[in-house]
Amino acid sequence: MTVIKSHRDLDVWKLAMDFSILIYQISDKFPTNEKFGLSLQLRRASVSIPSNIAEGAARAHSKEFIQFLHISLGSLAEIETQLEIADRLAYFKQSEKHLEIIGRIRKMLIGLIKSLK
Repeated sequence: MTVIKSHRDLDVWKLAMDFSILIYQISDKFPTNEKFGLSLQLRRASVSIPSNIAEGAARAHSKEFIQFLHISLGSLAEIETQLEIADRLAYFKQSEKHLEIIGRIRKMLIGLIKSLK
């Protein structure tokens, strides 16, 4: 079993934090009429990823931590879908950079889950 002192020690948490800031910057450029729509959903999902990593790391049992990591994976899938929708609506142009970051976070979360099992 992997021993973690704090969520702040986890590279996936650090990357998820940076990604959340990127999502805020992207959604800030959306049309005003999306302020309470797609923009808000993207922001909530992006904050959910590092938040669930942190909450899970604070739990006493690895089973609980794994559950929160799965929630983070779900939020990541939401963002991937929502960015695709934003791209199709021409709110922003999705790039390989965005897809690469999503892929890296996904791999790191899955790797962490496997190490905790």
